[in-house]
Amino acid sequence: MPVTFDIGNVSGENGVFRRAGVTQLVECDLAKVDVAGSNPVSRSIKPAMKNLLLVLLLTSVSSFAQAYKVEPLSTPAPALAAAMQPQGYRITGPSGPWCEVWFAKAIPVGAKPSDDAVTFGITQGTLLGVLRFPGKGADRRDQVIPAGVYTMRYSNFPADGAHQGVAPQRDFALLGPAAADTDPASKPDFAGLVQLSTKASGTSHPAVLSIESPGSGATPGAIAKEGDHDWALTVKVGTLTFSIILVGKAEG
Repeated sequence: MPVTFDIGNVSGENGVFRRAGVTQLVECDLAKVDVAGSNPVSRSIKPAMKNLLLVLLLTSVSSFAQAYKVEPLSTPAPALAAAMQPQGYRITGPSGPWCEVWFAKAIPVGAKPSDDAVTFGITQGTLLGVLRFPGKGADRRDQVIPAGVYTMRYSNFPADGAHQGVAPQRDFALLGPAAADTDPASKPDFAGLVQLSTKASGTSHPAVLSIESPGSGATPGAIAKEGDHDWALTVKVGTLTFSIILVGKAEG
């Protein structure tokens, strides 16, 4: 009889699949092809082919398990709540909640800069929102960010050799500890914002998240996968629509 795989009952909290159960199911189904009386085609499947089929199935299951999803939050932001939109977003991944994020009620935007590598006409240091990591988090540099509440402020990375190739655009959100950033109207210059952000990363480098123009078909309030491992949340604040990569690691 044909070899079939039934994964309809594979499930798990937050999209994490029970691989052991799948393995047992596949092994059980594959074992049937060698029983006496099975047709010659079924008996011809070698152990190596069985292993390959198992690997392919588990790889497929793994790709589903790595999915991230977004859900709305009705709770107010844990910092600077008066300046934030009342609705936030919770991003959940394979291991449970990854982060919660609220965006400012208003993000002033001017004319697009002449620099083609700068996408948004947002003033340096402008408050974009508030982010909370319920557990250990990470930024685009793969720096570990401790659990806690952080402000997100707009900045461009310098156009110098040290940052060449970091990203196709120079637009970033820098994280800073909310306890040390209490004035939503402030607009720290680059040096001041970097100094604040190093308190979030605990290193000599700021904690950064990439922001960019939404991709084709992106919908505000939705999260989508980009490339091999990035997940970007698209949001709309007034007339400004942008995407922010909340999960992933820069290649540069």
